[in-house]
Amino acid sequence: MTASATVDASAASSLNRVLFDPATVALVGVSNDPARVTGRALAYLRRAGYQGTVFPVNRSRGVVQGVPAWPSLAALPSVPEQVFIMLPTAHVIAAVRECVELGVPIATVLADGFGETGPAGVALTRELMNAVAGSGTRILGPSSLGVVNLRNGLTLTANAAFSEADPLVGSTLAISQSGSMIGALMSRGKGLGVGFTSLVSVGNEVDLSVGEIGAATLDDPNIDGYALFLESIRGAASLRRFAEAALRKRRPVVAYKLGRSHAGAELAQSHTGALSGEEEVSAAFLADCGIARVRTLDGLLEGISLARRLPVLDATARSPKVGVLTTTGGGAAMVVDQLGVLGIDVQPPSGATFDRLAERGAPARPGRIVDLTLAGARYEVMRPALETLIEAGEHDVLVVVVGSSARYEPQAAVRPILEMAGRSRIPIAAFLVPDAPQGLAALTAAEVPCFRSPEACADAIVAVLSRRHRQALSLPRPADGNALPAALRAALARGDGALDEHGAYGLLDWLGVSRAPVHVLSDGDTAGLPFGFPVAAKALSSVIPHKSDVGGVLLGINGPEALAAAVATIRTSVARSRPDVGDVPVLVQPMIDGVAEVLVGYRIDRDAGPIVVVAAGGELAEVHADRSVRMAPVDLATAFDMIGEVQALQVLSGFRGRPPGDIAALAAAIVSMSRLAGLHEVTEAEINPLMVLPEGHGVVAVDALVRVAGVRHE
Repeated sequence: MTASATVDASAASSLNRVLFDPATVALVGVSNDPARVTGRALAYLRRAGYQGTVFPVNRSRGVVQGVPAWPSLAALPSVPEQVFIMLPTAHVIAAVRECVELGVPIATVLADGFGETGPAGVALTRELMNAVAGSGTRILGPSSLGVVNLRNGLTLTANAAFSEADPLVGSTLAISQSGSMIGALMSRGKGLGVGFTSLVSVGNEVDLSVGEIGAATLDDPNIDGYALFLESIRGAASLRRFAEAALRKRRPVVAYKLGRSHAGAELAQSHTGALSGEEEVSAAFLADCGIARVRTLDGLLEGISLARRLPVLDATARSPKVGVLTTTGGGAAMVVDQLGVLGIDVQPPSGATFDRLAERGAPARPGRIVDLTLAGARYEVMRPALETLIEAGEHDVLVVVVGSSARYEPQAAVRPILEMAGRSRIPIAAFLVPDAPQGLAALTAAEVPCFRSPEACADAIVAVLSRRHRQALSLPRPADGNALPAALRAALARGDGALDEHGAYGLLDWLGVSRAPVHVLSDGDTAGLPFGFPVAAKALSSVIPHKSDVGGVLLGINGPEALAAAVATIRTSVARSRPDVGDVPVLVQPMIDGVAEVLVGYRIDRDAGPIVVVAAGGELAEVHADRSVRMAPVDLATAFDMIGEVQALQVLSGFRGRPPGDIAALAAAIVSMSRLAGLHEVTEAEINPLMVLPEGHGVVAVDALVRVAGVRHE
């Protein structure tokens, strides 16, 4: 281990201890009324039996809730390891500064009114960060409802749910960006038989982030999985490092992510921005990190046990196979339907396996599911059926759906699942159709993944099976910046933010992506084109990203006279719509037909990082919204997967007698575009359309857009 790694490990261990097991805590602004928000933490700590020292701090009372209080942090007999600041927003900065002066390791800020409230809140956030800059004090929050460690009684929270006695202790750490959700997870988890070791509300994450807190706990022996409640992707780099380290330690990370909007896409200049909103980027980012992203709250709570039993698949692994064994066809159909909606088809056993089932006294009609009917409610039928399917090894996950017997005869219907789950080479998950508390409790106690609804069952299975571990891809770039395309170097020097289409083609040449030949007309001379007619003519300007919007594109032009007229029309239209641009040059290129038009886009998402997008191409790309999104860069296997996810591109396989398209060349172009992730100067790039020619004839870019970061510093 290197010296830096030793320092990092020591810092993580220290953070984990003072956050979840502090020897002393101070409650600044604590109320004498335990029913008030600011009075709860003291009452909770006392009732939960926290063994550390608690310092109530209240400037106007010498006694709070029957215990002595101090007027300020400076007046305390010792420096607390964690301070919970429960003061109004206007007084938070002063309290944080006092923490810094004393050397307090962690200050948790309950108040809101910071970055989420607009310019004034942003300024206040900046002031908060300046207050701790260069110090050893870390901020949890603002808008944090605190930290709870159910193993040692640290209920340092203002969340009302923790007034409930006897919380269920488990081995999962819950980290939530939403303060109220730590209480919801605790209480709902208790109802489902799912316990937590600790829960922490990170609030606005101005300092301590989900990723850093998670990473600090990776060596904690009391934790073997993580449940995240995310409102947005913040601190993407630290979240990725944590998730990848958790994978190496075989500690699953399951996340429920809010936000299915396209917020922020309006700032993008390309179709790529509109097609890759927060939902698409978040899904791609979480999958790329190996985080199981669920869509239901019950899936988050119940899915962690399944995630513990299934390793993360390699990026090149075949599609996983799910099998269903049931005593009720209707109940199984609900699971099968939900899995299908989420993209997984249940796979039937082989004919030989059905024969073996019959031989062992568990006959079932061959089909997609193994339906034992009511006979499966008997132990002597369900047990050999499970053994047979496990021995066959034809599935990656086996779902057992049990009907009414799960409630009324759990000793017969559930007992075989309990016996076989611990011996099975493949994970077994159970969905009990009726309300069956006794059966569910037995399964949960045995750590057998079990679900109370078909939606949560399918949600968790798909989320866990969708996790992929991707090998890092090298991204070579020239050591000499002058090896970059001339137009890109010029745009970076100007700092004007964009390349015109001709300059964008220079970047495609540099990437090795085929594009149409072009000729630029700047003086009105339409003779002597290096290619024949018909041609397309387009206004050439770096400040007009969508040329057709201003009448800057004419297609199918035949002959020099028609071209001269087209050039005049384009310049007139552009001058009318954009008089600020002046007399624009016109770019001419031959008309090219293909099997399909594809959009291949790239951009650097402000939160998640570089992404690549593949979609149906053309002017209506945003309308169709038929796309696939991944974190960049991607390899060829991933590029082929992306093509397969875009419905409109199924035509490339030879739809209704049409010639098949050159899918291999398209995949190679996607990989090339994704390698822009190694060229940080480019913030956004798009080919739309990329014409896919018949199989064996390649692809051709016939329009491109590139935006750059600004002035480059060598």
